[in-house]
Amino acid sequence: MKLLRKYADYFDVSMDYIFARCDEPQGKLYQAKPPVGAGNPELAQFVEMCFDPTSPMNDKLKKMLLQMLGEVESK
Repeated sequence: MKLLRKYADYFDVSMDYIFARCDEPQGKLYQAKPPVGAGNPELAQFVEMCFDPTSPMNDKLKKMLLQMLGEVESK
């Protein structure tokens, strides 16, 4: 058990993640939901760009979402 704790600390993941009880690592340094808005203006700008129909990022986002949905349907 001590060895697994050392792995969890080294990789900064939870023990639940190591034992495959969850899909999110959720370690001490890991933040599953990055802050959007005033705390992170670059991320807010990226999100705006993804949903701007004139942005090239919009097309990439659509393709990625359609690919992800196709993978989910095929499982």
